[in-house]
Amino acid sequence: MKIPELTAPAGNFEKLRVACAFGADAVYLAGKEYGLRAHAGNFERGELQEAVAYAHRLNARVYVAVNIFAGNADLERLPEYFEYLEEIGADAVIIADLGVFSVARRALKRVKIHISTQAGVTNYESARVWREMGAERVVLAREVSLAEMAGIAAKLPGFPLECFAHGAMCVSYSGRCLISAFMSGRSANRGDCAQPCRFGYDLTERQSGAVFGLEEDERGSYIMNSKDLCAVSFLPELIEAGASALKLEGRMKTPHYAASVTSAYRRALGDLARGGEAAYRANLPQYLAELRKSPNRAYTSGLYFGPEERFVGEPAPRPYEFIGITRAYNEETHTALVEQRGKFSRGEEIEFLTPGGAFLQTAEDLRGAEGEPIECAPHAQQLVRLKTIQPAPELSILRKKPREPK
Repeated sequence: MKIPELTAPAGNFEKLRVACAFGADAVYLAGKEYGLRAHAGNFERGELQEAVAYAHRLNARVYVAVNIFAGNADLERLPEYFEYLEEIGADAVIIADLGVFSVARRALKRVKIHISTQAGVTNYESARVWREMGAERVVLAREVSLAEMAGIAAKLPGFPLECFAHGAMCVSYSGRCLISAFMSGRSANRGDCAQPCRFGYDLTERQSGAVFGLEEDERGSYIMNSKDLCAVSFLPELIEAGASALKLEGRMKTPHYAASVTSAYRRALGDLARGGEAAYRANLPQYLAELRKSPNRAYTSGLYFGPEERFVGEPAPRPYEFIGITRAYNEETHTALVEQRGKFSRGEEIEFLTPGGAFLQTAEDLRGAEGEPIECAPHAQQLVRLKTIQPAPELSILRKKPREPK
């Protein structure tokens, strides 16, 4: 079984480092311009160069999203941007707009061009045209089923097909949403989506003005809110259908999410590579258990088995609380220097998620940055020292079970 590349999100430098540490083969990110996640943090020019160099040292590739639908003014500045990406050694750019693609073809000599899911490639002829024009990979539209993917792969043997395997799904066709621009003036197609499909809505009867709630749970109704994609339980089927790369969504999510999701899929792919489908099936409950600890809107198989699957799935679990990230680890004293991301106290049970696996322990020897004993870590990004029962190297994630609802 040919194991696909695992491509993880890197909304900022910290998340890039986490994704690489937890097993990503490649990361995708964006500069401050031209990407479809304007609020992901993103990278200044100097940071882009540093990010590429960092990932390459760890044998990971870097794909830069340039996937806006461009206006004329954007096109004027793009050649210089592409030349910069060429200069710093980016591995590929991800493009949706035909005009941007044309500029990239003229400006880029070494950097590969991948076609974004926003281009809406749903059939083998579209994929063939992009390949003939010079694209070296297509990220299929999220509307493509397993059977359709297999059909595209059969018509274009050897042409890399990337597909989404995990994360949030936009309710609009391949992410081409107009609702955000209409409601808030923020264009999703230029990276500034306000995510109105995640809002709660009521039904209004026009003649009387009466308002009716569409209750689904205690938080209200989310009639446009798709559940999150999770393909970890059918990875062999994705691979058989022709997926050469699996993309994890989530540039705007936390380092905990990046670590949890990347590690789960890395382990699943590793089990397939080393032990085949039998080892993968035996450990599938463990991958799912890990994925339920990261924030999600309940999981579904998306559109891979048909459109009726998109809004159905298991109930949303309550994720673990992200409470810290290890900044350094002293192997002699077995002490982690932790940057706090959520309050925790002496005596609480904490789970460490490390690149080598997870372990539970009680926070007993808890100290301030200078070594003084403390009872809790209540301040955002406070540095504390914590003795651990197993190694917790830099970028390990600290989390705890969710609080029981009152």
